Amino acid sequence: MARKPPVVHGAVLIDKPAGMTSHDVVGQLRKRFGERRIGHAGTLDPDATGVLVIGVGNATRLLRFATASEKTYEAEIVFGTETDTLDASGQMVAEHDMSFDYQQIEAAAASLTGEIEQVPPMVSARRVGGRRLYEIAREGLEVDRESRSVVVSGFEVEATDDPLIWRALVTCSAGTYIRTLGADLGVALGGGAHIRNLRRTRSGHYSVEETGTIDEAPLLPVVELTRGMEPISLSQDEISLVQNGGKLKIDRMQGDGPWALLDANRNLVAVHEIQDGVVVVGVVIPK
Repeated sequence: MARKPPVVHGAVLIDKPAGMTSHDVVGQLRKRFGERRIGHAGTLDPDATGVLVIGVGNATRLLRFATASEKTYEAEIVFGTETDTLDASGQMVAEHDMSFDYQQIEAAAASLTGEIEQVPPMVSARRVGGRRLYEIAREGLEVDRESRSVVVSGFEVEATDDPLIWRALVTCSAGTYIRTLGADLGVALGGGAHIRNLRRTRSGHYSVEETGTIDEAPLLPVVELTRGMEPISLSQDEISLVQNGGKLKIDRMQGDGPWALLDANRNLVAVHEIQDGVVVVGVVIPK
């Protein structure tokens, strides 16, 4: 009888290559680790590269904390041409004769920082009526999309040798569409634009310098997905309580949470968090 492969749990930090979807990366890692329960914290476009935070096994239950974190991206914005995908992978749909100086583009970028409204592009993975927008777009259709609020906390631009190509560094909330931001910047400057060479350099507490390839990135302990949480070391009695779904006493928790509850070896036992103003048991890691 064939021996069943061992159960695998942990985190993997991948530098996603261009030409693959985030789901493609998950599929390859399922083969590598022999584990079906694998997910990621925040989709990257197929042409984009950079940090993709992966949870394996029990660690998938922690991905929602990483997904909600702030992200940092680098990209090039190409002014004067619009594409149907808002990036370099699409077909050109409009051209504009554009000219502007640094003060103008800096002011336009500043107007797109803070809390802003974005309309999801038709090529995004956002669902409308139960279907992904990119699925609808492949049929040559376009549907109305509701705008949603995102926060752009930083939008820096830098000139290149080409006056119509500018480098951009964007720090933003989860769910921000960088291709939409680039297109909106083109409109703000009286024309149009698309992006290229999109790269996510940071996802929450995880940087691109820590990442590896799909074949070689190491499996990290589950606790790595609690970076940024306040750690609490548990007594043996508290471990028994928490492992059985019990809640830690409120005086053991400081700050606004969430809290990573650890055993003496710094293995993750559970996560407590605040929901609707009340401390609740968020995640319990099985023994």
